[in-house]
Amino acid sequence: MSGRERGDHGRAAGHGAAGAAHGAAAAGHAPGAEHTQAGPRTYLVIGAFLLLLTIMEVAVFYIAALAPVLVPVLIFLSLAKFALVALFYMHLRFDHVWFSYLFLAPFLIITGLAVSLLWLFGVFGTTGLRAAGGG
Repeated sequence: MSGRERGDHGRAAGHGAAGAAHGAAAAGHAPGAEHTQAGPRTYLVIGAFLLLLTIMEVAVFYIAALAPVLVPVLIFLSLAKFALVALFYMHLRFDHVWFSYLFLAPFLIITGLAVSLLWLFGVFGTTGLRAAGGG
């Protein structure tokens, strides 16, 4: 088994501390830094939050008083669910912060564009359906 397969990243190949520093840098970690991952408890808590957000989405749909703000509330709740899934289940939370920026920035831009278009065409404050025969 080679040094790379054992995770030594250069120490076993006779490169000493320089090889270890290069191997850690190539792996995206600072020398001596430990890469932490979430445990099962974290994933259960995130799953519980996702379940809670799903229940809230269903409840918001059936509460008549929230009809004028139904679309923005559902968009906000879906963004919260997306962020939880992307950050934890896709492991963006544990990668370098730039990966999160590169992943979330275009999503936020397109979401802002979609919300702007919904507002522009008068979908907010309605059910999104036109009155029959009101053409």
